[in-house]
Amino acid sequence: MGKEGDRTDINLVPLEDSSSGDSSSDRPSRTDPYSTSTSTHTYNNLNNRASNYSYPQRPPGQVLHHQRYSYVDDTPGASPPGTPINGSGGSTPYGSLLPPRYASYGHTNEHSRSSSPFPPSQAPFQSQDTLRPLFPETSSTFFSKEWVKDGSIAQLHSRDDAEFWKGWKRKLFYLAPFLTGLSLALYWLYFALRITFIIAAQKARRTTFPLAWIFVAIEVSVAIPVMLQNFWTMFALKKRGRPKLRLIGNDVPTVDIFVTCCGEDDDLVLDTVRAACAQDYPQDKFRVIVLDDGKSAGLERATRDLADTYPNLYYKSRPKFPGVPHHFKAGNLNYGLDEVHTMPGGAGQFMAALDADMIPEAHWIRAVMPHLLVDPKMALACPPQLFYNTPPGDPLCQSLDFFVHVCEPIKDALGVAWCTGSGYIVRREALDEIGNFPLGSLAEDVATSTLMLGAGWKTAFVHEPLQFGTVPDDFGSHLKQRTRWAIGTVDTSLKLKFCLWGDKIKKMTFAQRASSFLYAFLSLFNILLVLSMFALPIVLIMGKPLVAYATIDQLKWLVRACFAALISNRLTECVLFIPAGYHTGQRGSRYQLWMSPYIALCLIRSFVLPKWLGGQTQAFKPTGSLKSTLNERDAQKRAPMWRRMWTIIVNYMGFFHIGYVYFTLIAVTMSSYQCFLKLTTRDIIICLVTHAFWPPLTFIIVCSSFWIPMTYAIDPPTVKDREELLERDPKTGIAHPNKKSKKIAFSGQSSWFEFELTFTTLYTTLILVASFFL
Repeated sequence: MGKEGDRTDINLVPLEDSSSGDSSSDRPSRTDPYSTSTSTHTYNNLNNRASNYSYPQRPPGQVLHHQRYSYVDDTPGASPPGTPINGSGGSTPYGSLLPPRYASYGHTNEHSRSSSPFPPSQAPFQSQDTLRPLFPETSSTFFSKEWVKDGSIAQLHSRDDAEFWKGWKRKLFYLAPFLTGLSLALYWLYFALRITFIIAAQKARRTTFPLAWIFVAIEVSVAIPVMLQNFWTMFALKKRGRPKLRLIGNDVPTVDIFVTCCGEDDDLVLDTVRAACAQDYPQDKFRVIVLDDGKSAGLERATRDLADTYPNLYYKSRPKFPGVPHHFKAGNLNYGLDEVHTMPGGAGQFMAALDADMIPEAHWIRAVMPHLLVDPKMALACPPQLFYNTPPGDPLCQSLDFFVHVCEPIKDALGVAWCTGSGYIVRREALDEIGNFPLGSLAEDVATSTLMLGAGWKTAFVHEPLQFGTVPDDFGSHLKQRTRWAIGTVDTSLKLKFCLWGDKIKKMTFAQRASSFLYAFLSLFNILLVLSMFALPIVLIMGKPLVAYATIDQLKWLVRACFAALISNRLTECVLFIPAGYHTGQRGSRYQLWMSPYIALCLIRSFVLPKWLGGQTQAFKPTGSLKSTLNERDAQKRAPMWRRMWTIIVNYMGFFHIGYVYFTLIAVTMSSYQCFLKLTTRDIIICLVTHAFWPPLTFIIVCSSFWIPMTYAIDPPTVKDREELLERDPKTGIAHPNKKSKKIAFSGQSSWFEFELTFTTLYTTLILVASFFL
């Protein structure tokens, strides 16, 4: 075994013992009616394997081979490995896909007798990064002297996230559950003191303090989303048990890869298509099918030209009829699922999907597929969505790093992994059981994985960098994307009764039900969050104390409790954000604030208002007419500042953010002015602290967050042309993001945010010290 982070601790898992099948599985076998070869037994009964599958440990000096758990001694002096063990041969269901012009390139060996359009030197694999070291003739220290046979699964590491983070950072992250528990306890202690002292003040002064109660409600409203997000970290100590696996050889299942698109640039789609066609997977075992909902003549022509190079590439565009709902992406995917049954070879045993802009790595299928093969109840496995055009500083928090690196691994450990819409591979029989992709939802991916969990299937999150796409390159597209996600999540939860009861989710575990309910609640909570934040300046402008207490000692204890809660929260954030990056986490916290009005508005229009009052189920729609794009991230083509500001203020309702910021600052000024009319310095300080300047200066963080759309309009980030972010093979045209583009560059905005946090923390510390001298 190698050190943590090395890639030398290899275990090999057999796909199936060829001598027998497990008849105890509670799911029937899905036989391919188009397969006529008796030698494809390994995958005809793929889903009848024992449910208690385990990863057998290889004894020292031995390598486990497929398919009879036979061991070959590779110790010095032993016979060299290389004897074929039950190699399967024959044709595959996709054998008829190969046109006659490629017949001369058929490749046959003792392990696989299926035809391939590649010459013998290229047939097994194309990736030189992950699979070449598995061959014995290759001199490499990657696997030392170990090698494997066709049809096996190699364990490259005991953790699939070893590439993302390791060492002291991983050990420090184990403190996150304890710090989160401490932070939550101190928060509620602080709120308990606030409530207790308000009651005491009312009894002592025989009056009520309604504004103090409102301010407590505001603080709780702002804190609840953070608390609920952090709640999941309490399970960070639960091990996922998700190793880093690779599927080896040519004896592999068949896969239909759908590339869904609708109006995207042809060049963008073609980069995804080329990378999908160039998978290091036997070409006669997978198809790439472009599902074009935009009916682009240029894309159709380019795809058919590209099919001369990749004979397993197809173009499909479904018919749409006026007045007949087409159900967007879900309808497009279902069309593809039906269409493959009419194609040569029939439907594949698995289906995979890629968004139009998501460029897969060459080893994508071989990395995801093993997680489905080792467990017959695993319905879907999905890698993270990563991006290569995120602007410096990510001012709009468009990356999904916190969700990808913190939330999803914890959810996966609890058996609640979501389908995130691209890069996933799914069993056809699991889709058949739930009736294919559910229609009538803006979040068909979340709905699909939820229905699968409700039917008793499993889902997996494969924490490897296996695909890279693009974030929306303008403010309006970003709003539309995120509001669509929120509406889709809430809509799915409403239709499934928040996953609390019903036949469609009857097999869900408690953790799965709690997760679905929590994320729907967080989306709906945006409505209450907006109302509570709007109440803050109203309370301030009335000039009444926000903090009520009966004695000066009670005020001191409130300050100390506030300080303890703040410091514990800062420490928790530093540790909790480690996997995603500290600055990513801070951007996410501010994003929840400034984005909440847009999400709240769309939710109200979608689920509260009737149609005659403007209600409609859709994502954010800008007001007015946008005659041309702003090109805000192109230094040469971007529209002038006045036009960018007008568009964001008027069309994208930035006037709400401006109004809120100025209203709050006016309220703070008026409240502070009244405090300076006090007679003594001590009274002035107490008045300021108990009114607008109660630590940790919440109004500063909220106003700064609400001003983000305006800073974006005034000084938008510059992003390089997409071609400059890619490394393209001049011969094949295949492109992958370069190393630099996969990371988010630092920006001055991150420094400003950190300054604010440091300032408010130091201010709270100063008030703590002052409390000992009051």
